[in-house]
Amino acid sequence: MGLSFGSVLRRGVLAGVSAGLAAAVVIWLVVEPVIRRALAVEDARSLHGGQSAPTGLPTHGGEEPLVSRAAQVVGGAVTAVLVGVAVGVIFAVVFARMRERLPGRGDFGRSMVLAAIGFASVSLLPALKIPSNPPAVGDPETVGQRTMLYAVVLLLGVAIALLVPVLDQRLAARGTVASTRWAVDVVATVVLVVLVLVLVPGSPDAVPADVPAALLWDFRLASLAQLATMWLTLGLVFGLLLERVAAPKRALAPVAA
Repeated sequence: MGLSFGSVLRRGVLAGVSAGLAAAVVIWLVVEPVIRRALAVEDARSLHGGQSAPTGLPTHGGEEPLVSRAAQVVGGAVTAVLVGVAVGVIFAVVFARMRERLPGRGDFGRSMVLAAIGFASVSLLPALKIPSNPPAVGDPETVGQRTMLYAVVLLLGVAIALLVPVLDQRLAARGTVASTRWAVDVVATVVLVVLVLVLVPGSPDAVPADVPAALLWDFRLASLAQLATMWLTLGLVFGLLLERVAAPKRALAPVAA
């Protein structure tokens, strides 16, 4: 590829910044309107003698929230960019180590494959087992338990993403044809994912009766869309940055020949 590890890492950071900015846009346009609907449910609950603060935010003296909603939106956007950078760095390191083993045409294809694996193992699987909830749902006393369950599912997803390629390599070493290896990989992935979904306990929180089902699913889909946007942008930008390095070499190849 003609790239040093530092060069790959810099491209990972640039791709991570782009992914974080794209996720921040989705937060602003898609997630935030759903959060405001959830906060309206908390407002109504408070008016009827509920325990929640009027806006679902920490309050000072029971009147004004300590942190404004606008400040929370800005903080969420900044956090999305920082998370994007961190994921971009990890993505670049994994790509540099696994480049020769990743399927796909060229570095762009490999980047998209790695992004798809990352989304499925780190974002989609935890979202299926421990789905995110809007502000009107969730008991503060179960935060620790929910966090632990989410971390367990995330680690199991990463383990699956690491185990299946090892299985594929061992099958290849035994001379198994590609089509059979692909079928075994798919079956192994499905079985392991089903085991995670069945054996790991679900979220301990019950959905209150005053939270509409449409609001709950809109929030979960919006949160998943944010994560999907981050991974898609990361794979696209990282792959394009690598392809820009390879393109001049391909253009010069006929001249050299």
